[in-house]
Amino acid sequence: MKRKRYGLAFFILTVLVLLFLAVNICAGSVRISLRDVLWALAGKAVDEVSADIVLRIRFPRALAAAILGGGLALSGYLLQTFFHNPIAGPFILGISSGAKLVVALVMVAALKRALQLNSMVMIAAAFVGAMVSMSFVLLMSKVLDRMSMLIVSGVMIGYICTAVTDFVVTFAEDADIVNLHNWSKGSFSGISWENVAVMAAVIFAAALCVFLMAKPIGAYQLGESYAQNMGLNIPVFRAMLVILSSVLSACVTAFAGPVSFVGIAVPHMVKRLFGTSKPILMIPACFLGGAAFCLFCDLLARVMFSPTELSISTVTSVFGAPVVIAVLLHRKKEKAE
Repeated sequence: MKRKRYGLAFFILTVLVLLFLAVNICAGSVRISLRDVLWALAGKAVDEVSADIVLRIRFPRALAAAILGGGLALSGYLLQTFFHNPIAGPFILGISSGAKLVVALVMVAALKRALQLNSMVMIAAAFVGAMVSMSFVLLMSKVLDRMSMLIVSGVMIGYICTAVTDFVVTFAEDADIVNLHNWSKGSFSGISWENVAVMAAVIFAAALCVFLMAKPIGAYQLGESYAQNMGLNIPVFRAMLVILSSVLSACVTAFAGPVSFVGIAVPHMVKRLFGTSKPILMIPACFLGGAAFCLFCDLLARVMFSPTELSISTVTSVFGAPVVIAVLLHRKKEKAE
């Protein structure tokens, strides 16, 4: 019975990813039929304008939303595992904001010197920012006993980083600062095939490492003492969780800016769908769930008020925040019982 449920759940997530991927490519200010999309992908398009829209704008953007969404959900799952807290996530703990700050500083410095930044430099800058913010959070975790206060301190770190980033973006002098401003609000626009190749390599490599750690993660979820008795090196394991979650969230921030609530909401929705918390299932399921969620939210961000485009964080917050509230209410109900 459980195997049937797991199989059906994976089937649903896969169908949703493929469906939203197709709709994202077809829908927009210029509607393109699925037939024309397939012809364009086959390199036999009659309409060159439609082919350019599909191949240069919508298809790489849709793939980026799927890949980055999956990576962000996986990052949130790792942080929830690390802190044993259901509302821990890269956005809530200020990790995304720290990554955003360092990337913004690097971008502004590059713009002033008319330098062209490549994807790996952006990811490296975001990783440095993510690790700095994560270090502050870890230091606070040693001082604060209550996990709720740790979350509050993470939120405060995020606000500080966001305020500094906004200050830098506001007073930077460059014609391209509009693009930097849009990025700082969160967006999948402007993604190129080169960006897709780099993000796919980084995120899939990190996701594979996470999947190979499924058994240790399962032991760690049962308690640190149990995991240690099973032969797990706790300090090394925790360091791996921090590094992998930072790499995943940094890659997302480098290309799309800060994207809120995906890392918190998706793991809980997936856990509800599967009815289990087994890492061997949750890791690929979180990736598929994050991909479907971000594709759906990016579709709404583009189409809802077309030709005006919303920031991706605006839409993900609308759907993600109620999930977090529901989780908190559910936990309070469980404690009361």
